[in-house]
Amino acid sequence: MRAAVATGPNLPLALDNLDVPQPAAGEVLVKVTACGVCFSDLNLLRGHYPFARYPVVPGHEITGVVTAVGEGVTFPEVGTAVGAQFLYDSCGHCDYCVRGDQILCPRKRITGIVADGGYAEYALFKAGFVTPLPDGLDPVAAAPLMCAGLTSFNGLRQAGATAGSRVAVVGLGGVGTLAARYAVAMGARLAVVGRSRRGEDQAKALGAELFVATEESDPADALKGWDGGADVVLNAAPSTAAAAATLGGLAPDGTLLLLGYGNEPLTLPTPPMILNRLHVAASPSGSPHDLRDTLAFSAAHGILPEVTPITLEQAPAALDAMADGTARGRSVITFG
Repeated sequence: MRAAVATGPNLPLALDNLDVPQPAAGEVLVKVTACGVCFSDLNLLRGHYPFARYPVVPGHEITGVVTAVGEGVTFPEVGTAVGAQFLYDSCGHCDYCVRGDQILCPRKRITGIVADGGYAEYALFKAGFVTPLPDGLDPVAAAPLMCAGLTSFNGLRQAGATAGSRVAVVGLGGVGTLAARYAVAMGARLAVVGRSRRGEDQAKALGAELFVATEESDPADALKGWDGGADVVLNAAPSTAAAAATLGGLAPDGTLLLLGYGNEPLTLPTPPMILNRLHVAASPSGSPHDLRDTLAFSAAHGILPEVTPITLEQAPAALDAMADGTARGRSVITFG
């Protein structure tokens, strides 16, 4: 099978031909239909994950079809269209696992970082960690839902966003755009914070009633004037400073949610945090039941990202564009 392999930190992605793996007990073999190109894949190549296993096939935004099952697997059956996510597997017996929060398992393994992922024509997965795709969901456009969609949808739920909540999204990249669409579909009110007016038209098209350009005004002041502040600020920008700048724009009992961040630490102003019972939270993707909910909600509301299909051979160029900031939209590797 054709595959792309990360051979080590700070080394280029290598195209290779590998043997098609065979499923062991409890595993399924998936013929990959599509795999989204995620910023985490770039971080893997940059050596940002000390727990990474090299060589490894990257990719964790995967859709495909089950083509073989290992011993003991009764579901999913051969022929089932499935999605596979950031979470490859977990221990299965810790408190987090038995409560359905496998993403918090201390011994979890990550797809495309410690276990081979979707930059290949076939991939092995644990049967309990793939999720059937809802009928009618386009498997190519749906691939980024396995990470960007899951992270944003589950993050909003973890932060307590509900109908009528004032939700401010910082950054309209892949995660931020999906977060904005989910928030509106949940019945929340939407504001968008960006660096310049360049994203204002997109924000208004998504349903934002307020757009804040940080090069023109202080985001905290602007959000505070939005009927008393945001109930949730969802930071999808790759900057901790961008998140911190919005903290003063939270309404009492509001939550700053970190889905994007930078290397700089987050400094919190203690008195207003205490006086207004403010919260700071983060959300690392989600567990299998969270992905099932994400896909069901996306299908029900017609929420799919705009994607650019590419070939496996174009993946290195897509990652280079992501690295130099020239990438536009969501690239998805497709296999015929």
